[in-house]
Amino acid sequence: MNPSNLIQVSPIQSENDRRASRQIREVVFIVEQQVPQEIEYDEYEESSTHILATLNGLPAGTARWRQTEHGQKLERFAVLKSARGKGVGAALVQYILEQLNETESVYLNSQLSAIPFYAHFGFEETGGIFYEANIPHRKMVLKTIRSI
Repeated sequence: MNPSNLIQVSPIQSENDRRASRQIREVVFIVEQQVPQEIEYDEYEESSTHILATLNGLPAGTARWRQTEHGQKLERFAVLKSARGKGVGAALVQYILEQLNETESVYLNSQLSAIPFYAHFGFEETGGIFYEANIPHRKMVLKTIRSI
């Protein structure tokens, strides 16, 4: 990460932050990855905790997490193309891991290309490949919490 890049991550609380998060998800998932809008926005929007990352004061990434019957699920990680490779994704993961209840299982469904990224934080692959929105994924479970 370039030291001149200032990354801040915080919970989404304002309507402006909500709009920025939605716009990032639309660009990354709906436009770039061609995920249908009706799949991207689901019944868990209201029950999830959403966060927004800014890079040098501008919205750059977003994610959410929620409680499920299997533990705490991390989802919807999206970083704008212009902010990739600058530590925004890592800051989102690290922020969420610091918020979670360490006594519960933590998991996510990773696109295959992102598996090495999540492995850096202690997530391990489990189960076979499956498809979400026609994109291959694998479930990953947090085995250890590591800082970046």
